[in-house]
Amino acid sequence: MAAAAARSSLLCSCNLLLHKNLCVRAGVLWKQPPSRTFFSDRKKLHTAPVGQAFRLRPFHVLVATGGGYAGYRKYEDYKLEQLEKRGLEVPVRLASEWEVAIPPAGPEAKNGGNEDEAQRKFFAALKVALYKSVPTRLLSRAWGRLNQVELPTWLRKPVYSLYIWTFGVNMKEAAVEDLHHYRNLSEFFRRKLKPQARPVCCVHSVISPSDGKILNFGQVKNCEVEQVKGVTYSLESFLGPRISTEEMHFSRAPPGNSFQQQLVTKEGNELYHCVIYLAPGDYHCFHSPTDWTVSHRRHFPGSLMSVNPGVARWIKELFCHNERVVLTGDWKHGFFSLTAVGATNVGSIRIYFDQDLHTNSPSYSKGSYNDFSFISNNNKEGIPMRKGEHLGEFNLGSTIVLIFEAPKDFKFNLKAGQKIRFGEALGSL
Repeated sequence: MAAAAARSSLLCSCNLLLHKNLCVRAGVLWKQPPSRTFFSDRKKLHTAPVGQAFRLRPFHVLVATGGGYAGYRKYEDYKLEQLEKRGLEVPVRLASEWEVAIPPAGPEAKNGGNEDEAQRKFFAALKVALYKSVPTRLLSRAWGRLNQVELPTWLRKPVYSLYIWTFGVNMKEAAVEDLHHYRNLSEFFRRKLKPQARPVCCVHSVISPSDGKILNFGQVKNCEVEQVKGVTYSLESFLGPRISTEEMHFSRAPPGNSFQQQLVTKEGNELYHCVIYLAPGDYHCFHSPTDWTVSHRRHFPGSLMSVNPGVARWIKELFCHNERVVLTGDWKHGFFSLTAVGATNVGSIRIYFDQDLHTNSPSYSKGSYNDFSFISNNNKEGIPMRKGEHLGEFNLGSTIVLIFEAPKDFKFNLKAGQKIRFGEALGSL
């Protein structure tokens, strides 16, 4: 019995020494957490909690999601390139009003001839409803916090290089080309450009406020604005109710006119619009598109759905659902407005001269809006902005919508779908 007990004790000691040796070796890869001890007669059994050993860290999640998204974007870009090579246009597919709320299967679903069409409509409605039910604001806030996590120096170059490869970022234009300089993804997204990287056009009266892609432009007709070709949204829903004459000194139109006519202050003028989509790889700051005075800011808390052109073709009045900041004022020809539209993972819209603006905040609920006037007793004119002056910034990509008044001979120098850079001409008289 004594010999058996001695052998058992020796075996247990060897197991403990072997276990400690393995823990020391494994400590290079994982930090050994406190182990649990179970007793079974005379033997001690030690087990390590597996869940803690493989504990996920923020940059692990960042690399995994970034790699998956990079592959997805490359595949989507490849499909679009193939369509362009064939000379085909991406068809407009719009979710109609009845598709937003999932309808019950009607009698037509039971008819053989209409069964496939009914199923297609049902699943289309389901797709839209499910997408709109995603908590995009919460996810965007979480992504924003993740973007603030400081990356280890050794990890910065691989992560940013993956982003550069995925979205085609030109780092030669960046004020700081060294990738190790950017402590987190948020700093990399908001990188500044070299002073001469974007010369501002002095000839034309309206320039592009940002880098991006022209989704649509032209005259505003019937109080409707096109977000992409064939897909419109209400001008009044987008800008919100007309601001009172006391706050906006240039609003002199009779109240009985349509909302569009109320914005036009000078006889013979028309209302124009231009939509610019900022891709994730674009320069994320935006600037003043002309010489004008900002009198008022209206903030619409809302959803943060993707504003990718593919989604914009699908969700009706997407820009009216999403969170946005509307800056309104006047220029030499009358009414002028710039709207920064938020998108998924773009919970932060910053206006440099507006310290009171806080976007994607849980204190604001969707479906409301809050106003702020820059006209006060000490400032009768508002905030003057010069063409090309820094105005604000996004985190990641989004959309800018210009809606302004100009004479009838105003002409855009654009093509739908073209790439444009900050400082290049949009149009002139």
